[in-house]
Amino acid sequence: MNTILVVDDESEIRDIIHVYLRNEGYHVLEAADGKEALQVLQASPVALVILDVMMPRMDGITACLKIREISDTPIIMLSAKEEDIDKITGLTTGADDYMTKPFNPLELLARVKAQMRRQTLLGKAGNPSLILIKDLTIDKSKHSAKLKGNDIVLTPLEFAILVLLASHPGQVFSSEHIYNKVWKEPFGYSDNTVMVHIRNLREKLEDNPRSPQYIKTVWGVGYKIE
Repeated sequence: MNTILVVDDESEIRDIIHVYLRNEGYHVLEAADGKEALQVLQASPVALVILDVMMPRMDGITACLKIREISDTPIIMLSAKEEDIDKITGLTTGADDYMTKPFNPLELLARVKAQMRRQTLLGKAGNPSLILIKDLTIDKSKHSAKLKGNDIVLTPLEFAILVLLASHPGQVFSSEHIYNKVWKEPFGYSDNTVMVHIRNLREKLEDNPRSPQYIKTVWGVGYKIE
């Protein structure tokens, strides 16, 4: 599946993105706001969503939260805001990547390809073995996780980080190592990215995220699962 949903209230921006994606062979669907995006997602299978933050009727942050309730489809957020807190907010709501406007369409295209490539690699992993850690069960073949028998809704990147740490119990991974292994690209464009995803995972896994029982921080070094 190579269908991409572009969500932006500015038709000019949708048109530009549409042209670049179409030239690379992607099928493109469009929506002008978050409500339209949810309607499209309910009607059509989509491999990736490009989602603007500032939109009428339903903004991108709200739309991202609602998409995450029903789907783990990769999301790249677009925003005119450049502050780190806005980037962290976007990633915290479940986005997999974040770009500020104005953006270079070629860079956006590169990030789209990276997300699509990552999805393909995850799909080919095909490891049927289970990882059992305390009350946590990870099924690599199904790309699913359960805590105390209950399903945990994880984004593709959250799942990849969890599998990486859980597959090497006791081993400490630095943020750079996690980024290189999971994102499969050079570390550097956002020092907060791994930290935000770890925080999201803890919110979903831990009874008390401030005192984690699964993903532990080794201060000054990185993260591990024991």
